[in-house]
Amino acid sequence: MPYMQMTEEQFKVPVLKNVIYALRLVWQMDKRLLIGYLLQEGLYAVFSRYLQNILFLKILLDVITGSGDFRTYVGELAAFALLALVVKVAQWEGMRMEKCATKRVLKLLNDRIFEKALSVDVACYENPEFYDKYQRATMVTTNSFFDLICFDFSAFVADVVALVCVMATVAAVHPLYLLFLVPVFFVFAVEVYKSKCVYRRDMSMTANKRMQAYVQRTVYLREYAKDMRTSNIFAVMVRRMEAATKANVRILRDYGVRLFLYSVVSSLLGELLPVLGTYAFACHSFVQGSGLTVSGFSVVASGINAVRESTLDTTECFDEMTLMALYFQNLREFLDYQPQVVSGPLPVPPLETLEFCHVDFTYPGTDRQVLHDVNFTLRQGETLAVVGINGAGKSTLVKLLLRFYDPTVGQILYNGKPLPEYDLEQLRAAFGTVFQDYKNFALSVNENVIGHACTPAEKALAEQALRHSGVWDKIASLPRGADTVLTREFDEAGTGLSGGENQKVSTARLFARDFQIAVLDEPSSALDPVAVYKMYENLLQVTENKTVIFISHRLSSAVLSDRILVLADGRVQESGSHRQLMERNGLYADMFRLQASGYKQEGGAAGAQA
Repeated sequence: MPYMQMTEEQFKVPVLKNVIYALRLVWQMDKRLLIGYLLQEGLYAVFSRYLQNILFLKILLDVITGSGDFRTYVGELAAFALLALVVKVAQWEGMRMEKCATKRVLKLLNDRIFEKALSVDVACYENPEFYDKYQRATMVTTNSFFDLICFDFSAFVADVVALVCVMATVAAVHPLYLLFLVPVFFVFAVEVYKSKCVYRRDMSMTANKRMQAYVQRTVYLREYAKDMRTSNIFAVMVRRMEAATKANVRILRDYGVRLFLYSVVSSLLGELLPVLGTYAFACHSFVQGSGLTVSGFSVVASGINAVRESTLDTTECFDEMTLMALYFQNLREFLDYQPQVVSGPLPVPPLETLEFCHVDFTYPGTDRQVLHDVNFTLRQGETLAVVGINGAGKSTLVKLLLRFYDPTVGQILYNGKPLPEYDLEQLRAAFGTVFQDYKNFALSVNENVIGHACTPAEKALAEQALRHSGVWDKIASLPRGADTVLTREFDEAGTGLSGGENQKVSTARLFARDFQIAVLDEPSSALDPVAVYKMYENLLQVTENKTVIFISHRLSSAVLSDRILVLADGRVQESGSHRQLMERNGLYADMFRLQASGYKQEGGAAGAQA
């Protein structure tokens, strides 16, 4: 499996701009997080590395060597002890602020990401590049990058302040010492290139990591367990996992040498040259007797050690900030993404007509036209069945009705006005939809049907809906009834349902809603023909005087419909009632007779076995 190749544009991201964006984002959510870290790191760097390790040591050595006054030293010691107490209390307060703010920022940031994920176009989830960007955006919260960038920024500022203070003190001893600290400033340039190299490596590994996560996820999920054990698919998945792992190993190997060289150069410039040069010059000055005192030498020695530590911490923080900034680039692009399917200003009135006018549609990123010149009108109270073989374009009609996508060509009119003119949330609320790829969640049956924690009245509504969908007897037999959680993933008292029972629970959502148009996209794929017919009968009773659209390759629903559209190759091939289409003896009649003969054969076989 080849690993993902990244374009140069994906690496040319403005580091400083993204650092500012990240800090501003955190500041808007809770400024205490940044203030808390500034208090902790700023006071630690200045007090520990400068006041305590250099100035106080110099004063002590002046007293020991006789060049300082002891009474003055005692006064300075008392002031130093008082300052140490104030610094410690301030650090404790900073720690308290940071701990409280971290939880709040995490919640608010997750809320923003989830809200944006809910608002982006459905097409984005079918785009691997966008999905990878979304995954990297969530790493800001899952890996606490927002917290880390605040820490690194605070530590960076604190270390720079301490570094300036130390350098000023060392320069007071002899200005030539500053010359040996010049290489330190080149470290930052090296770390920028190193961070971008790390980012390139991580970006290149994203697709392979997604494959690894997919394989790991499917191995543990219940719905894949039977297929894994009854086919060779497990071996295929293992090979995919091994290929993804090997691809990432190659990536790590390809980038390993470069990252090692960056680290060597950084250590050479930030540690070896400054420390060796300064110590050599200090020893030379001390031996030559050029006026360098013991306390002065201690200032130089301690100062160089402080410079080394500050440089290491500063470059590490700068390195991490640069890397975090690159991930915040993904978060910024994700949060700034503007959906292509936008809401209109008009409220959604009661349905009178729904009309497809010369609608063509091609999925983004493909060349195949899924729908071509689709035309039909549906009036309030009508029941329409859309039938056809798999891949005919039936489910795409649902996506266009709900504005998951907009037509490539043509318009869909609601009461004579294009769908984009209406409020998007109200428009989707007007449809009661059961999807082909239905999903139930690890929540109680009641919550799966109603969509939230239920009041007693809503539980009664859920029971009625479950009765209509034909699964209430099964749900009522459970120890906790409709309060039973589906799946045992989070609740040992939970339960697992069969495919047909799960589909009936999903269908019950439709019966529990107030809607204007019912849309059932293959709602009976896991049901037997008798259950299908009963479900459709119940639906027609509940939706009396409402508009219903059945989408199925099974034709039992078509018999109960006012009108039938037959789709083939994305076109409406036939249109009419069941009786009209059977008399026409075209595509629909052929499909209907073929399915009917299959049911008769099944019934005959069952009778023979009996």
